Amino acid sequence: MYTDGAILRAWHGNRSTPAILLPMPVTSLPAAWPVFLTGLTLSLSLIVAIGAQNTFVLRQGLRREHVGAVVVVCSGLDMALMALGVSGLAAALGQHPSALNTLGLVGAAVLAWYALQALRRAFAPGALQADTAGATVTLKRVLAQTLAISLLNPHVYLDTVVLVGTVGARQPEPWRGLFLAGAGLGSALWFTALGYGARLLTPWFARPAAWRVLDAVVALTMGSIAFGLARRSLPPF
Repeated sequence: MYTDGAILRAWHGNRSTPAILLPMPVTSLPAAWPVFLTGLTLSLSLIVAIGAQNTFVLRQGLRREHVGAVVVVCSGLDMALMALGVSGLAAALGQHPSALNTLGLVGAAVLAWYALQALRRAFAPGALQADTAGATVTLKRVLAQTLAISLLNPHVYLDTVVLVGTVGARQPEPWRGLFLAGAGLGSALWFTALGYGARLLTPWFARPAAWRVLDAVVALTMGSIAFGLARRSLPPF
């Protein structure tokens, strides 16, 4: 198949030869879907947890206070950090396959540890509850709180820049954008559901049994991604 981008014109001084069509590979959409789904499931498995950021978003949703701004900031920060991680690691380590493989093994080990932690939580589940008391807060203050809760948490950089960046950098170059699209969609879907569906989700999140199932799914997802990452990072025997 040929595309417009495959038309090349060779110049010789002030004269040019006729345009020459060269074949350009076209990405197979069915083969690219696993890359998209890897980004989506990895993002969701890292973000679905009982933590300060999720509690804050749930609280704002219950209060119906600046929900849209909070959702946009949280998901936007995730997307920016994940893009930074994938593009930065790919550029820095693209010429050093051994270093990328080493980082891949480290990332696989961390994901495996996260999977074990999620499995442990599944046997001792907690509950996500948000305190909705307090006076109305201005948009400026809510945005400042959102940025502080998101960016002052060191785990956000480990999860987005390092872990998502490592897995994304291991994807074929033409498909890294698709991986990022899946990861970004996962973040946007989660925060949108948590913020705008707070009143519907609160009774569910308050039940430890729900978190037992959720953490079990997270453990299985992280474990499978860790296995795949380690397999791609290990040298062939």
